[in-house]
Amino acid sequence: MRKILFLATALLFVSASFASANVAAPILKADQLFFPVGKNGQKISYAQLATISLADIQALTGRKMSLVQRINFRMSQKKIQESIGADGTIHNKKIQKLFTKKGNDVTTGFHIGGFALGFFLWLIGVLIAYLINDDLKQTRVKWAWIGAAVSTVLGIILSVI
Repeated sequence: MRKILFLATALLFVSASFASANVAAPILKADQLFFPVGKNGQKISYAQLATISLADIQALTGRKMSLVQRINFRMSQKKIQESIGADGTIHNKKIQKLFTKKGNDVTTGFHIGGFALGFFLWLIGVLIAYLINDDLKQTRVKWAWIGAAVSTVLGIILSVI
């Protein structure tokens, strides 16, 4: 009876540790994202970068572009224009990933500290993972639960053997 109860508890932890949360990605507007340009730290928006002329960008940076740099700038500018929608939102996944807060996606990445907390300290480690507040809290808690589940399953296997 005790082994069945222990197995049911272990399965509960394993199934709860793989639950995922739907995190909506924030909508990024091209006129709200700014990039530093030049040596003095002037900033230009993503929308302005899509429409700025070569003379203006050379004046902002304080450098004259070579022919190859001008061609590369125009090609990049064309890609920027294609990534901005009619409503002003950005549809480029790389730019969205760059400007969204890291740590929101709890379905990817491995957190060794959280796993070690759960594996070696079991429920106390999971509690510690919940108490630490920083950007990686969700990932740490997830991996603490996974570590606790792995520890539990290994304990069950070793007790059966």
